[in-house]
Amino acid sequence: MLKVGLTGSIAVGKSFVLDVFRELGCHVLDADLTARDVVEPGTEGLAQIVEAFGEDVLLPDGSLDRKKLGSIVFADEAKRELLNSIVHPLVFAAQDKWLREAEATDPDAIAIIDAALMIESGGYKRFDKLIVVWCEPDVQLERLMKRDGLLKEDAEARIRAQLPQEEKKRFADHLIDTSAGFDATRKQVEKVYAELKRA
Repeated sequence: MLKVGLTGSIAVGKSFVLDVFRELGCHVLDADLTARDVVEPGTEGLAQIVEAFGEDVLLPDGSLDRKKLGSIVFADEAKRELLNSIVHPLVFAAQDKWLREAEATDPDAIAIIDAALMIESGGYKRFDKLIVVWCEPDVQLERLMKRDGLLKEDAEARIRAQLPQEEKKRFADHLIDTSAGFDATRKQVEKVYAELKRA
């Protein structure tokens, strides 16, 4: 089985790229969903977050208040690192379990895991190939403002909180540029898929 990591900065179009790979027959896992699963109410992950950040990060129903936690960690690098040190090992364990299950059911599969912080966390080293999704900075800013209803300054702060796109691109085995929209992106995904099949 070919294990492929897919990453890219915030609001560059990773979800669309992942959907196209899914349509083409790849096994795909969205790490954002895994990251949610490992901090659901009743999990060890949520207990560790409450211990580190206090009860204030919970909603009245006992689930994690992502907006509140987000506003705390985006403004403070040390707190962001603390959160990552709790969540990343749990996400890695869940991903590894998923990879083992995918390989058991389909040994010739291409399995793709999408994670925004794959390079920063070192998680990319666990994969045979790395795909970096990117787009022009002005396109990224516009998409993020529109998607999350953010002011320009807030959107820029979120983008700055991540490793720069140019830096991420240096790690890539394959690059997919989403700047020109869906059709152009789909063509690039199909081309990369053909290359992965050959690998």
